[in-house]
Amino acid sequence: MRLRVYTPMVVVLLGFSLISGCNTVSTPKNSAENNSLPPIQTPTETPNSLVDLTVSIMPQKYFVEKIGGKNVRVNVMIPPGVDLHSYEPKPQQLQALNNAEAYITVGVAFETAWMDRIKAANQTMLIIDSTQGIERIPMVEHHHEEGEHHGVEETLDPHIWLSPKLVKIQAQNIYNGLVKIDPQRQAEYQANLNQFITEIDQLDQQISQKLTPLKNRKFMVFHPAWGYFAKDYNLEQQAIEVGGQEPSAAELADLISEAKQENIKIIFTQPEFSPRSAETIAQEIGGKVVMISDLDENWSDNLLKVSETLSQNLNP
Repeated sequence: MRLRVYTPMVVVLLGFSLISGCNTVSTPKNSAENNSLPPIQTPTETPNSLVDLTVSIMPQKYFVEKIGGKNVRVNVMIPPGVDLHSYEPKPQQLQALNNAEAYITVGVAFETAWMDRIKAANQTMLIIDSTQGIERIPMVEHHHEEGEHHGVEETLDPHIWLSPKLVKIQAQNIYNGLVKIDPQRQAEYQANLNQFITEIDQLDQQISQKLTPLKNRKFMVFHPAWGYFAKDYNLEQQAIEVGGQEPSAAELADLISEAKQENIKIIFTQPEFSPRSAETIAQEIGGKVVMISDLDENWSDNLLKVSETLSQNLNP
């Protein structure tokens, strides 16, 4: 943990004390304004007092800023529209970690591959594990042809930021780490955390109201990112791929047949992946492809929009 000392303020105050102690000359009332010192900035107003934090993905930036408010500056390693499973940071990104006071992990494959080098870039940087206390579930796979094996880098689903219930745990972990770095603002961070938890509970209630009445509870996705979201709201996602691989012709035929049997009319795709397979299936089942992102920075609005889309398209 770095000691956060506001040295300029201390020097100004000491200097002012010495001057006041030595000056015995009385000051006329009408000249008091001329002798007054300029106002001193408080730590929260000084740019150098901001807590520099680095995260892996855009939704984490949303969480950190909700808790840290105006006191934090957040750097995101993986930019929007990039496949987080295979992303490699730029040299300047690793160099920028010199200024970070903490790195907040979320459990994506990128971190597993790069964490040693991330730590080496700044050995005094605190590592905050936002996944602490979260039990991850297996990734949902589609059925492969007999004898065929698709290598999968991840066996457990890393997309914990798509569950409002799990985000409350992540928020608490972020708060705990932030207070270690900047204990002077603990009360402010606690108030922000409480407000964010209230907002999450309200979002959870809104989503539940939209999705609870649905009779058809199955939807299709190209990349199986929505497992935790589906678990929270008693839905089921059917994945087209795992590990970024397109289905074979035989698998595609099976997916089309299953979609028809389950009366699936919506297929989610993401900007990071080709929509080709999803469009083929949609054409065969008379459904439609909807582009969504699991990495949208405006986390709350994004989940609400997804729930609205499901509500409109899963109703009989």
